[in-house]
Amino acid sequence: MPENLPIPDPCAGHVPPHMTAEEFRSLGHRMVDWVADYMAGLGERPVKNATRPGDVLAALPDRLEDSAPGWDAVFRDLDEIVAPNLTHWQHPGFFAYFPCNASGPGILGEIASAGLNVNGMLWATSPAATELETCVLDWCVDLFELPDTFRGNGAIQGTASESTLIALLAARARAGGGDVSLITSRQAHSSVIKAAMIAGLATSPEDRRRLRLVATHDDGRMDLDCFEREAQALLDETGALPAMVSATVGTTGTGAIDDVAGIRARLDALAPGGRWAGWLHVDAAWLGAAAICPEHRLAGLEHADSLCLNPHKWLLTNFDCDLFWVRDRAALLRALSITPEYLRNAATEAGGVIDYRDWQIPLGRRFRALKLWFVLRHYGVEGLRAHIRRHIAWSEWFEQRVVADGRFELVAPRSASLVCFRLRAGDDATRALLDRVNATGEVLLSHTAAPGDGGFTIRFVPGSSLTEFRHVVRAWAIIAREAGG
Repeated sequence: MPENLPIPDPCAGHVPPHMTAEEFRSLGHRMVDWVADYMAGLGERPVKNATRPGDVLAALPDRLEDSAPGWDAVFRDLDEIVAPNLTHWQHPGFFAYFPCNASGPGILGEIASAGLNVNGMLWATSPAATELETCVLDWCVDLFELPDTFRGNGAIQGTASESTLIALLAARARAGGGDVSLITSRQAHSSVIKAAMIAGLATSPEDRRRLRLVATHDDGRMDLDCFEREAQALLDETGALPAMVSATVGTTGTGAIDDVAGIRARLDALAPGGRWAGWLHVDAAWLGAAAICPEHRLAGLEHADSLCLNPHKWLLTNFDCDLFWVRDRAALLRALSITPEYLRNAATEAGGVIDYRDWQIPLGRRFRALKLWFVLRHYGVEGLRAHIRRHIAWSEWFEQRVVADGRFELVAPRSASLVCFRLRAGDDATRALLDRVNATGEVLLSHTAAPGDGGFTIRFVPGSSLTEFRHVVRAWAIIAREAGG
């Protein structure tokens, strides 16, 4: 064909309606305005709506329209279907679960990450995504005053659940595979049991052959005497100590802190030669954020083989963002590294770069470091410390109200910003109180079972960036009113 003749496009009649830059700019401004208005008006909404199962499905069409409905319809559905049928985790009256923070800088980081939309699976596929992540994780080693052996050995995972599973896989690789075992406490997060199931150490949540759960003290801390007996039993039965122990610094129920150094000491005392060769993982998903304040540093981490903490819980970084560090990078890579021909490249072969696909379960990788980088650079160290300290101070004030009111009792000592309490009148009265408080729509609280007697317990924990002291005062007023005489 002569060069001056155009080559016909075989799909000339099929043109998808991609946005132009100007269309995207206009709708982007509109969406940012919508999010800003949503956040500004959250305090006027109920924290949780009275949505019934199937309500949202009933409001949606059964099938996607053949023709696009237009963006006015999309925004209308956001206003009329989506937003009214959510539990609003950023609400200033949300005191139920550990926070799932959002902040302006975090949202902007998500926008930048979504716009760039790179896959950081290899250094070669996006060098800045890899090296920025390494830099941010090393900044955090300093921020939280972690052992220097974690420097250069950190990665961002989606959640602490993923980190626990990855730590278990690395522990098994270090142990040489085979019939390995895991010990954790009865108050540890359910993700530890789930990790054991995924990794094949347990066939169900009740399978205790290679997964052992240790009793705790009444406040939720692992009982080291019970732990030692469980470890000895494993040694007697299988000829080996556990390949991994998972300790919790800030349990979900009551915020209890396991004695990391004490766990390692008990294991070393049982091990031949006085040095346990297994893997000690520390789950500090929520409470680890407080370690940004010098008065709340984490103890015993020099004995840990891995650590995770979640900026998406209490450090203003939009979900999902879990920081995970290891000492033994080699064991991690043995557990997770695989290199098919289509991933081979000169930088990897030279061995001078990190390929984060070897540090996680999936191959593909989002640019999560951007949002954390934005948050750190916007707030600075002192800004983040102020965020943590005021929540702790407000919870201390709340705790004092509980202690001073004879109708209530604390179930466990306050852990940072978490207060666990109940009515002295018993479980039924406490459960009914929680229902009445949550029915107001002004605040939302959650419950747990007391580690000691299993009693019904209410949890109060501030964390939203929109919460102010007046919201804490209002929450106590509602609780005191609904408790009655």
